[in-house]
Amino acid sequence: MNSDGQLYTIEGIAAGLIMIMTAYIVVNSTSVYTPGDTHISDMQLEVLGGDALNMMNTAPNGTIGKNPLQTIVENDDASGFNTLFLNTVNARAGSGRDSIQFVANVTYRMTTGEINSTPLSSSTHPLTGGEHAVRASEWIMVEKQFPDCHASSCRGKHAVLVEVLLWRD
Repeated sequence: MNSDGQLYTIEGIAAGLIMIMTAYIVVNSTSVYTPGDTHISDMQLEVLGGDALNMMNTAPNGTIGKNPLQTIVENDDASGFNTLFLNTVNARAGSGRDSIQFVANVTYRMTTGEINSTPLSSSTHPLTGGEHAVRASEWIMVEKQFPDCHASSCRGKHAVLVEVLLWRD
């Protein structure tokens, strides 16, 4: 036994560990997306729904006042939400339309600290459970008193969350 043999053994083990670590890093950092990967279409659908709600939460032409989403929530205008939301998310650049369906709810906090939700609108095709739904949401300020909230803190401007479940039919 001499020290040269031990040094070559340690060097070989270190080189082997470096090669294994390099292979591990390369394999884990490479992502190949295939057409069957559902996560990509889910992300696109979530972004589409969030963009639609954001557009509805913007006053037209930079005017000051209430935006369409505030007006719809304050007036419980289910058909107005249905029309505006579906026209936004189902529009395509070419011919035809997309087949995105939705269920929308408004969530608010009551004075007791409870969180309550009320339906806002839904599309014509109900969610049956076989579809893969994603969630999009938008905070808005409304001047509305919900029927089950009778305290003074429910009056005046307060924040509510508009949540939409979206799926392709």
